[in-house]
Amino acid sequence: MKTEPPTRRRPVGPSQGRLALYFLAPALLALVLLRLLPALMALISSLRHHSLTDGVTRFVGLANYADLWADPQFWQSTRVTLLFSLVINPLQVLLALGLAVLFNRRFAGARFWRSLVFAPIAVPPAVSAVIWGILYRPEGPLNAFLGALGIPAQPFLTSPEQALYALIVLMSWVGVGYWMTFLIAGLQDIPQEVYDAAGMDGANAWQRFVHITLPLLRRPLSFVLVAATVSNFLVFAPVQLLTGGGPDGSTNLMMHDVFRRAYSVGDIHYAQAEVVVLVAVTLAVVAVQYRLMQGKGEE
Repeated sequence: MKTEPPTRRRPVGPSQGRLALYFLAPALLALVLLRLLPALMALISSLRHHSLTDGVTRFVGLANYADLWADPQFWQSTRVTLLFSLVINPLQVLLALGLAVLFNRRFAGARFWRSLVFAPIAVPPAVSAVIWGILYRPEGPLNAFLGALGIPAQPFLTSPEQALYALIVLMSWVGVGYWMTFLIAGLQDIPQEVYDAAGMDGANAWQRFVHITLPLLRRPLSFVLVAATVSNFLVFAPVQLLTGGGPDGSTNLMMHDVFRRAYSVGDIHYAQAEVVVLVAVTLAVVAVQYRLMQGKGEE
């Protein structure tokens, strides 16, 4: 009489999807509590208005947004923010890309110089602002250096024409080394055999960079461009510490304008409306950037 082999029972346990959900639960909870819920609260708050006369908070719908639309100071802040973003984002990405290509090569002291360029990101933004505030003083080291070259002293932070660009230099000093590390990681993922094959076909250094490095570095470049854009839309501490939005509103970035409306003017609901607009502008710019990068990749 033949006996059938015992059948193995599959271990009883959670499915793969449920198991993945268990691991993702803390991150999803943090996302909801720290991102989505505050965003929803800001949106709801932007539809209200607190009256200082009777102390009552009322639902006003889109009235705060209508007031923003008619506010010249809001439009000046928007123009300043867009100009700041238009200049600093390509500048940071190009400098980070150039330094990444340079420090990805093997030469004496490469790691030391790479660490030196990366070091400013380890300094808190407020401390960086204080350091550059000293450098930008009328009697500071930068003007002393310019004087040694025979160049007149520059007003920097006290000039409406120079203050925004002085902040761009400061924020680039902080951010370039950080974005450089992502691009170096992307460069190190490109197989050396591809460059060797191109060299055997007679491609020079520039041709290898244009036809091999840039296409294969598209994903890290896309990430750096988007992340830098979001980061630069949220610049606040250097503006607050060095210029206060001046002179003449030339450095009044939207994030600083939100702070001013919320805590100097005391209209938190009006400030929340500007926060919603800032998020919308950021998402629109990021969407355009992503679309352009995807289009270039498909070509």
